[in-house]
Parts: sequence; structure tokens; C-alpha cells
Amino acid sequence: MIEHFRDLSPEAPELQPVIEGLFAEYAARYGDYFSKDAEVELTEWYLPPQGLFIVLERDGKIIATGAYKPYDAHTAEIKRIWTDKTLRQQGLAARVVRELERRAVLAGYSRIYLTTGFRQPEAVRLYLSQGYEAQFDVERDPEIYSQPPYDGRLRFIKALGVALGKSA
Repeated sequence: MIEHFRDLSPEAPELQPVIEGLFAEYAARYGDYFSKDAEVELTEWYLPPQGLFIVLERDGKIIATGAYKPYDAHTAEIKRIWTDKTLRQQGLAARVVRELERRAVLAGYSRIYLTTGFRQPEAVRLYLSQGYEAQFDVERDPEIYSQPPYDGRLRFIKALGVALGKSA
């Protein structure tokens, strides 16, 4: 079993079924909740030197993904964290997040920002377990954040240590 990270363009043909599956999962959880303010995404945001899109492959098959794009001059925004449904709860997403953090430090970022949706408790647990600071009350029912004045996004931040870039 050979696993490795590989950088890809978000437009890479082998990535499209994965991205379509990710968005199908979002649609199954949220319906059209987020469609009213759908984000515009530009491929160049996810290309080095300012951005990155990586896949974790096992024996040549994509098993997990993650990306970051610039949020501001010092902050990268993590996006597109996904793990193959049949391989969840094995720490793969955490590995992707750690690799994104490591690479963000090497790219000159000192902070990470991210959002997840109010119906993704497993994502909330992942980010909390990786040292991210919730910018919302984790004790409240997350459905509250789907109602005004909130926008359904649960925000997290994390300061990146310089030593992080030196680790393997």
C-alpha cells in the first residue's frame, strides 16, 4: 500500500468526479441553503505560489483532498477537505489538514481560516482536534447558525507556528 500527496490543479480531469461527489454531499445535507450566496471560485486561487490543491493517493487512487487559497496577505483559507466515504474515521482528513498547514507555512502564511457548515459535526470535531479555535459557541445547537443573523458557516482560525514548516 503506497500513499503519497500530489499537487493538482482543481481543473484536473481525475479530480472532477471527486469534486462533483463533494458537492453532491453538500446538496444532500443542505439542499439549496447555500445557493443564495454561492461562492465564486477561480482556479488560479488554488495554484502555487499563493494557493494549493492536494490529493492523498493510495495505490494511485484519490482517497482524500484538500486545498487552500489566500484569504488575506497572512492567512490561507482551507477548502475542499474530503475523504472517500469508505475510508472515513481513519485520520485521513487530519493528515490532509496537517499537510496543508505545513505547505501554507512554507508559502509564507502565518494563519489559517476556514468555514464548515452547520450540519457537519464531524468537520467541527476534526478542526477542534487539530487545534483550530471556533469563532462560534460550540455548546449551542449548530442549527441556530442557519438562522439570521447568521449565514450557516461555522468559522475557525489557527495561528501557524514557524516550526510547523520544518516538520515532516
